[in-house]
Amino acid sequence: MIRKVATKENISENQLRRKILKGAVVVLKNNRRENITPVAIGEGMRTKINVNIGTSSDIADIRTELKKARIAIEYGADTVMDLSTRFPDKTRKKIIKGTCVPVGTVPIYQAIIGKTIFDMTKDDMINAIEKHVRDGVDFVTIHSGVTKEAVKKARKRMAGIVSRGGSILAAWMQQHGEENPLYKNFDYILDILKESNVVISLGDGLRPGCIADATDKAQITELKTLGKLVLRARKRGVQVIVEGPGHIPINQVAENVRLEKRYCHNAPFYVLGPLVTDIAPGYDHIVAAIGGALAATYGADFLCDVTPSEHLCLPDEDDIKQATITAKIAAHVADIAKGIDVDRDNNMAIVRRALDWNKQLRYAIEKSKPKQYIKRRPPVNRRKCTMCGELCAMKLFGDFVT
Repeated sequence: MIRKVATKENISENQLRRKILKGAVVVLKNNRRENITPVAIGEGMRTKINVNIGTSSDIADIRTELKKARIAIEYGADTVMDLSTRFPDKTRKKIIKGTCVPVGTVPIYQAIIGKTIFDMTKDDMINAIEKHVRDGVDFVTIHSGVTKEAVKKARKRMAGIVSRGGSILAAWMQQHGEENPLYKNFDYILDILKESNVVISLGDGLRPGCIADATDKAQITELKTLGKLVLRARKRGVQVIVEGPGHIPINQVAENVRLEKRYCHNAPFYVLGPLVTDIAPGYDHIVAAIGGALAATYGADFLCDVTPSEHLCLPDEDDIKQATITAKIAAHVADIAKGIDVDRDNNMAIVRRALDWNKQLRYAIEKSKPKQYIKRRPPVNRRKCTMCGELCAMKLFGDFVT
């Protein structure tokens, strides 16, 4: 496995092992799963992207969710996360069986299905984690940083708590008068994960849900707690990544990455977006790509897709396609800044200068859309396009200057 990952990341096996031992890199692959491509996330690796899928209580078509997973993988997703809240067992098992990439889940969603905040128990939360691990998931989001102390600091927020897992746990703690069971039983959870080499993704249950709440006391209190949990996970031999915001104004993105790397001991950083404005419904995939490219340039390692339907409805197949492509572009933009995979852009420049349309498609992140444009308004001859015609700059330069 190490050899395969090292070759893919263009790094020596020894370098990769050292990074894994330091905790700067994790490799996603449950020991129970065969025939999947392990994925390395972290320092010096290509920026990876995750795509969220899953049923909701209102719309639950398992075949559609499996189709979404396959679309995401086709367009470049390195991992998928099943966030199902209806028929979770059947959906999760079909996605694990029907995909060749690592699969993540959020077990707390399952723990509350068929129950209320009042009758969900600590055992329900732990049992859900055990079930997901047995089924073969490769990484799980566990909101262990949502403590009583941190929740108190979120009460004056403009948007409150917008993480589904975070709000479930905050409500549970309020009603039961107890500390978060996923925090109190953290070491036991680690033992469950270690047995199958499942990576723990420390969830940002108190991530800001609007730019006005960004980098507030609740978020930073949770982040500092996650940093302590990172050390406990590493000591117990469990690979760990840390999830981050969320909605952040663009001028705070770099600082948020720096804070995560500082407080969480350079653990791989997994960000949702970030979304750098709150007023672009229908275009949040673009907003997230802007924030994601910047975050990854400054050191974030793993980008989560945001679909055009974010904040509005459950995404359909085309939403997943658009979100995957934009996240892939954001990841590649950041990789260029890191000096990774630059040759692809250089090759594109060469074939563009040569006015070679077919080879331009070869290097494109996504090929169907540029093909459609060429077909829609084809050039009169192959040495120019209909944008500039006879005044094509590259044609003129090639004919008269060189």
